[in-house]
Amino acid sequence: MTDLPLSGIKVIDFTGVQAGPACTQMLAWFGADVLKVERTSGGDVTRNQLRDIPDLDALYFTMLNSNKRSLAINTKAPEGLEVMEKLIRGADVLVENFAPGAMDRMGLSWDKIQEWNPRLIFGSVKGFNDDSSWNDLKVYENVAQCAGGNASTTGFWDGPPTVAGAALGDSNTGMHLLIGILTALIQRDKTGKGQKVSAAMQDAVLNLCRVKLRDQQRLERVGYLEEYPQWPNGEFGEAVPRGGNAGGGGQPGWVVKCKGWESDPNAYIYFTIQEQNWKRTAEAIGRPEWVDDPGYSTARARQDKIFDIFAEIEKWLADKTKWEAVDILREWEVPCAPVMSMKDLAEDKDLRKSGSIVEVEQKGRGTFLTVGSPIKFSEFKPDIKGAPLLGEHTDEVLAELGYDADTIAAWHEKKIVV
Repeated sequence: MTDLPLSGIKVIDFTGVQAGPACTQMLAWFGADVLKVERTSGGDVTRNQLRDIPDLDALYFTMLNSNKRSLAINTKAPEGLEVMEKLIRGADVLVENFAPGAMDRMGLSWDKIQEWNPRLIFGSVKGFNDDSSWNDLKVYENVAQCAGGNASTTGFWDGPPTVAGAALGDSNTGMHLLIGILTALIQRDKTGKGQKVSAAMQDAVLNLCRVKLRDQQRLERVGYLEEYPQWPNGEFGEAVPRGGNAGGGGQPGWVVKCKGWESDPNAYIYFTIQEQNWKRTAEAIGRPEWVDDPGYSTARARQDKIFDIFAEIEKWLADKTKWEAVDILREWEVPCAPVMSMKDLAEDKDLRKSGSIVEVEQKGRGTFLTVGSPIKFSEFKPDIKGAPLLGEHTDEVLAELGYDADTIAAWHEKKIVV
C-alpha cells in the first residue's frame, strides 16, 4: 500500500499538552500532514516539562507529537495572521484546545474560518461542553476525572475518591475528538461542507464511566448492588460506592497476591471468578469439593464468602510467580492477567513485535521508547517517527506557501518566526 489512509489530508495542529496532541498525533500516524503551529517563545509547554535531559525536548512532548511538522510563528503579528489565513485556506482540519474565546481574540473566529474555507473541519478540546455552567473553568486531567465520575467510583470504600493512572481526561478526550473529526470528514465527502466538532473532557470521562451510571440507576431502584463487595453485609448510600478491585460486570474479580509480593509491589494477578467456568476454576485452585457444595455452587451463594474464596486462591498462589500463575490458569480458561508494571510493559517482547511499544530515533536524544498505534490494520502498519524540533519545518512550510527566501530571512530577523 503506497499511500496511508489519510495521505493528502492537511491538519493544522493548534494544540498543546496532551488531549489535543494525542488526537493530532494519531492523525499523523495514519498519514495526515500535521503541522504543529507553536509559539516562537518555547513552543508547546511540554517541551520543557518534566525533562530527563537538560536542554532537550522532554519525553512528555516527544511521546505526543511524533510524525508531525513544526511551524514556530507569532500569530499575533500581521505577517503571522497572513500565514494562518493561507494555511487555513488550504487545510482540511484545524484542531485547537485554547481557552474559550482565544481563537476569536487571535482573529480566527469560526465565522472567519468558514469564510476562508467552508470545507474545513474545526476540532476543539474543551474542559466542559458549551452547555455546561462550568464551561469557563480551566481543566486538567484529574479535574476532568473528578468532574466526569471516575474519581468518586475509584479506590476503596474506606478511603477517599481516587484518580486513575490512565489519562481518562486527556488522551481519552483526544481519541473521542479523533472519532468526531474522522466522522466529519466522511460527511464532508457527502455534503462538501465542513463543521465544528468538539469533545469535552468531562463528557469523555463520563462516557468511559457509563457502567457506573448504569449502577446508579440500579441502586436507586433496588437499594443495593450485588456485584459490589458491600453486598450482602455492607451498607449502600445514595450514590454508587467505591468498589476497590471488584469486577463490576457481574463476574467477581480481585487483585490477589502471588509469590514475592512482600518485596515486589506488583507481584499480583487479577483473578476473575467466571460463573460459567466455576467448575474448572475450583478444580484449578485445588478445591474441587466446592463444585457441588450448595454454599459455593452458585454465584449468589458465593457472594457472602467471596473474600474467603480469594484468600484461598492466595494460598494456592503463594508458591507461584504472577507469570507462572497465569500460565497455569490460562489452561483452565480462567480470565486473569499479571499486574504488569511500566517496566514489565517496556520490556515486553510481544508489545514490541506488534508495534504497540516502539523505539524511536529523536534528534539530539538518540532513541526513546513510546507507544505505537493501539489500532491494528491488515493493510498497513503506522511508522512512528520522532517529534519535530521547535520550528524545524518553519522555512519549509513558508516556502510551500509561496514566500521567498529573503522574506523568510527577514521574518527570522524580526523574530516573527523561529
